Order: sequence, then C-alpha cells, then structure tokens
Amino acid sequence: MRSSVLSLSSARDGYSATPPLDRAVASALPTRLRPADLLRLTDEGAEDVLAGRYDHLLPDDGIWPSDERWATRLIADDEVDVWLISWTPGKSTELHDHAGSLGALTVLSGALSEFRWNGSELRRRTLAAGDQASFPIGWVHDVVRAPAAAESVGPLDPTLSVHAYSPPLSAMSYYEVTGHGTLRRTKTVLTDQPEGDL
Repeated sequence: MRSSVLSLSSARDGYSATPPLDRAVASALPTRLRPADLLRLTDEGAEDVLAGRYDHLLPDDGIWPSDERWATRLIADDEVDVWLISWTPGKSTELHDHAGSLGALTVLSGALSEFRWNGSELRRRTLAAGDQASFPIGWVHDVVRAPAAAESVGPLDPTLSVHAYSPPLSAMSYYEVTGHGTLRRTKTVLTDQPEGDL
C-alpha cells in the first residue's frame, strides 16, 4: 500500500488546486488535509481499483455481496482512511455525520443518491460514475444506491465508491428529522467503519 502522505506530496508538486491555509485557520482544523486533498485521494484510489492494484482485497470469484454493503480499507495511516465500498439496493446509511472528520468520495460505477440536510430540509442529489463530493465537518447526510443503478447492475457489476476520511473515523452521530423541521440526534456511536455499520 502506498502512503497517503507520499501520494499527496507528489500530487501537490504537480499542481496546486487550493491555496495554503492561514496558520490561525489551519491550527484550528482537526487535520492538515483539506477537502481538495481528500477528493484527490479518492480519485487516485478509484484509478488504482480500476487498474487492478487492489484486486487482492476484492471479494472472491468477483461476486459482490448482494444483501449487505461491503467495504475494504485501501489506505490507513494516522491522517486518513481510504475505503472501497460496494452498495446494495435499499440499504441506506441512515442520516448521519462523520463527527470530527472531513470526508470525500468518488463514484466508480453505478450511482448513489445522497440526501443532505441543508438546515431546513433534506435535499437529494444523484452522483453517477466519475462524480465526486466532499463533506465538511457538520455535514449530515444519508447515502443509498440510486434506484436506476439498482435496476441496471448486479452482483457482477456493482455500484462502487471510494471514500476518504481525515482524521480517520472514530465516531458518527445519527439523526432524525422532527415534525418541526429540525434535526434531532438519536445516537452517537464509536466506529471506524465507513458510512455507518456494514
């Protein structure tokens, strides 16, 4: 496995998509990595999966689980976790945040529906193969395999996405929308699993 730090420094040498952060702002963040860094890591992870560099971590015989989501960790260090996740029809992550971690994803195949709390309601967007998204601290969302993807792919052609979290996930809070149009936290769990329990 390659080091995320090595990967990021070589990517930064080639181009700089984001300016350096002010020292006062940078010292207040839980990680030195920024959303653009995490998007770059998920994109690199997606390329590596498609190139076969992680075939040894994939399900045996190329048959993906069809009843439950499945995940494997691609990169793990003190700064970041990068995961490959396969999504099954109807299995929602439930409305959640990533506690003190920033996050990002790249969709490899199929499509995902994300339902994000915008402060007054849930907004839906669909992320298709090649699409990316990043999640700042405080981002509350639910993710599920998009209905169109559920109809068009099967256990041999799954919906896949690569996710990165920095610092690595340690907790997630779950929420419900109240009858008054607000969010209520229902529980907080300690976890190192991506996008909720698998």
